[in-house]
Amino acid sequence: MHLNNRYKKISAAILLGSVMLTASCKKDTHTNDAPFDTNLGDKAVLKVVNAAINTSRNYVYIDNTPISYTTLAYASSFPSVYGVTVNSGSRTVLVKDTLSTSTQNPLNFSANFEAGKHYTLFTYDTSNAVKYKLVKDAIEIPADTTARVRFANLIYSSTPIPNVDVFSARKNANIFTNVAPADITDFIAYPSTPAIDTLYVRVAGTTTTILQANSFSPTKKRSYTLVFRGRYAETTSTNTLVRTLASYITY
Repeated sequence: MHLNNRYKKISAAILLGSVMLTASCKKDTHTNDAPFDTNLGDKAVLKVVNAAINTSRNYVYIDNTPISYTTLAYASSFPSVYGVTVNSGSRTVLVKDTLSTSTQNPLNFSANFEAGKHYTLFTYDTSNAVKYKLVKDAIEIPADTTARVRFANLIYSSTPIPNVDVFSARKNANIFTNVAPADITDFIAYPSTPAIDTLYVRVAGTTTTILQANSFSPTKKRSYTLVFRGRYAETTSTNTLVRTLASYITY
């Protein structure tokens, strides 16, 4: 699929490591990002990526205490880099829209956070049926100049859709294969800048391209998550729910 110039620029910005698609919201008492603490002690680290379409005003709570101090809209992450510290042990996690008139179903579950470990909470599906994946991140800092990349297939469809491969033009090979909807791969080593790559999301086992993403250029020693999100059937580039491959810095 070929995006128009506007969305090529947006895709390139996203794939350089920063999520540029954020939603404006009414100002409220949530004012600042929680700080990132490098001295974990008995803490864990949590990052949140929102791929649930039609969500716009989400906040994240651990044991009923908010950890996100900015609106977590569709296509955004919190924080933008690294994560926020949370107490280790069994914790209740709540993701909800705080607007009183919201029809979004709150997401409420319990999870065990291990001290010194990193986690990413992915939300996906739709605002009236938000689902989640909580993944323990295997954080490694490469000793060489490579980066690390994984793939999350969080595209939405109301009808069955095929598994996908992700093909790298630079490598001339698939870097992820046969990834089912709602699956998240492990990290792989990946060449860093100045190598610039074009990635193709394809129907698994074929050369049929679903999406082309230009200008993926990871920084050495960083870890990235490529998220296939949006509405699978939406190919109109001016639609905010167009199927998209976005990159989020994990570490």
